[in-house]
Amino acid sequence: MATRPILIIPEPKLRTISAPVEAIDGEIRKLVEDMFDTMYDAPGIGLAAIQIGVEKRVVTIDVAREGEEKKPIALINPEIIAVSEELSVYSEGCLSIPEYYEEVERPARVAVRFQDVEGKVREVEAEGLFATCVQHEIDHLNGVLFIDHISKLKRDRVIKKFTKQARHKAEA
Repeated sequence: MATRPILIIPEPKLRTISAPVEAIDGEIRKLVEDMFDTMYDAPGIGLAAIQIGVEKRVVTIDVAREGEEKKPIALINPEIIAVSEELSVYSEGCLSIPEYYEEVERPARVAVRFQDVEGKVREVEAEGLFATCVQHEIDHLNGVLFIDHISKLKRDRVIKKFTKQARHKAEA
């Protein structure tokens, strides 16, 4: 049980395409535990392994609201197998882009195939916030950030802001 540092843009590793998990072993289960600890501590509702510098196709999600019972789900090697034509818009944020939120339009419902921590292949249908979170986290595994879904002007502005902050931290 440990929290790990979360990578912040403009960290180039966030643009890496993550490798599939070949075997679900103790190392992967420990990674999943650490990811949940890190995600809850942040606090966030989703985390991709690449956000803590691990180039593996692993995602943790828990969209339970404060005061509700936790509903953690780990998705190993997730892939979206179906999307709805209907779209929905959510104000998204990201632990790798702290305190920045923007409306993003995505399919309202998705079907996802993945392996659980026992290695069993499962499929789930996701809608609402869960569907948005699944798509957001799978994007991370493909080197895509939510700001890639907004206008170039807004994206350039936020990247410039975080690049400047990173430069100031490095100089300090």
